[in-house]
Amino acid sequence: MRERLGDRLPKFSQQDRELLKHSLDFIGLNHYTSRFVGHAANSVEGNDFYKIQDVEIIAEWEGGEVIGEKAASSWLYVVPWGIRKVLNYIAETYDNPPVYITENGMDDEDDDISPLHEMLDDKLRVTYFKAYLAGIHQAILDGANVRGYFAWSLLDNFEWNLGYTKRFGLTYVDFKNGLTRHLKSSAYWFMRFLKGGQVKHGKED
Repeated sequence: MRERLGDRLPKFSQQDRELLKHSLDFIGLNHYTSRFVGHAANSVEGNDFYKIQDVEIIAEWEGGEVIGEKAASSWLYVVPWGIRKVLNYIAETYDNPPVYITENGMDDEDDDISPLHEMLDDKLRVTYFKAYLAGIHQAILDGANVRGYFAWSLLDNFEWNLGYTKRFGLTYVDFKNGLTRHLKSSAYWFMRFLKGGQVKHGKED
């Protein structure tokens, strides 16, 4: 970084460094997926953020097996062991600060053809949340100082340049019929999870 950016990097005095050391209140972690990163002198990545770093982003193991089941977005794979690794890395590298997981979730493709009941039965999202929350639990047992968790997202919403074509919500929003809302299977699962498995109405896994 110093070699590439040179004088564009800010200069810190020793006093600045002492003031900055351990000065954060907590870390807010947005985490959706994990992939491998490799060096690539002539990176073919379409994103300049990766090109300038001479890296390639890899979604397969060395043997060719995909790193995890793919969600709707091209970059999002279901890799629950990744969240445990990053939480442990934060704990070990930064003196175990408080961490709030501020975003965590996966998306489905919008589908104008499938009936509503199929769109609501989001089995992969239920699997995703079960596995990622289990990974967070393991990280806590490892000693990571995780204080809170926010699922992304309560509702299907406008996803940047992808618009309404990707659905991250636990609640289905019918954009063509008055924005009516319908709970997905993942919403019912979350209700049971938050109540310790005591809620039995709604869809089962």
